[in-house]
Amino acid sequence: MPAAYVIVDMNISDPERYKEYMARAPEAVKAFGGEYLVRGGRHETLEGDWKPARMAMLRFPSFEQAKAFYDDAQYTQARQLRAGATSFFNMVLVEGVAAPV
Repeated sequence: MPAAYVIVDMNISDPERYKEYMARAPEAVKAFGGEYLVRGGRHETLEGDWKPARMAMLRFPSFEQAKAFYDDAQYTQARQLRAGATSFFNMVLVEGVAAPV
């Protein structure tokens, strides 16, 4: 079963409020076997017109576990803490490539 990735592009408009979200979200991620691969940091657009503000990427053991994380009450509560802390928050879930045998 291939891993799944949650990719986020966001712009934090209220850093203090966003800290509340960041204090709660990692616990929910870990509960579903997820891990942060990218959380802010330097980035550069190599092709196209996309100008992301701040990026995050998480890896989960499967698409289903990533979806369960997103739908779980624990992460729903964390998302509520994030409300009003970003001017935009775009999130996608994508299934990875199955590893060759």
